[in-house]
Amino acid sequence: MNKTYEVYLVSDSTGETLDRIFLALKAQFLNFKYISHQYAFTRTKNQIIKILDICKKKKNSIILYTIVDTQLAKFLVIKSKEKNIPCFGVLGDLILRFSKLLHQEASHIPSGQHVLDEDYYKRIEAIQFTMSHDDGKIINDIERSDVVLLGISRTSKTPISIYLANRGYKTCNIPIVNKNSIPSKLTKNSKTLCVVGLTAEPPRLLDVRKNRMNFLNEKKSGSYTDIEKIRLEVEMSKNIFKKNNWPIIDVTRKSVEESAASIIKIYDIIWSR
Repeated sequence: MNKTYEVYLVSDSTGETLDRIFLALKAQFLNFKYISHQYAFTRTKNQIIKILDICKKKKNSIILYTIVDTQLAKFLVIKSKEKNIPCFGVLGDLILRFSKLLHQEASHIPSGQHVLDEDYYKRIEAIQFTMSHDDGKIINDIERSDVVLLGISRTSKTPISIYLANRGYKTCNIPIVNKNSIPSKLTKNSKTLCVVGLTAEPPRLLDVRKNRMNFLNEKKSGSYTDIEKIRLEVEMSKNIFKKNNWPIIDVTRKSVEESAASIIKIYDIIWSR
């Protein structure tokens, strides 16, 4: 029987970086059973002692940490070793090596990535823009978009848009209902905008739409969950994308993050011409 590990994610900030790193790490081990515990804003020795006391009471404890204060990080490592608890720093060695490469000292300021700088306000602006331009709500200023996503219902337009917005890209997403769904502004400015078509395999769309209807407690869905109608919708959307020479991404087997990464790559190619 596989062990179940108690994984303690200890961070001196929000824990977002550590959480993402652990997400990538655990994906490499198919039989890794774990229970995770998050400790954000850990900035004192007393906090660390309390966490270690909890770890010691559990079996198979593992500590992963992102603490930029070198003295505090060292304290955690020493105390963990004394209690025989595996402890791994995620950023420490990287920061040290980067410091040597750049020939400058690191600031060692917690939450440094959350500073209210130009990039931060750019992301906030992108999020506000994206939320107001979701599902074709506003299209009169579509030329202000960094990215325009098109797709029939349930092709992940909104979640991908939100993810891109968090990366600082103003994103407008427009649903395709029929051949007349495409705004004229979009076709006229297609060469100066990053327009991407989203599609998915019909069986996948059918499953997602059925789940959506069940969630809304809707019993009558009509053509919305008719597999033949869905196939026609998919074919129609692909024809629109091909006619306008817009790149197409099939989201069937892609996560939101993977789809967004592909879109950012397309965006970079377009603006590097």
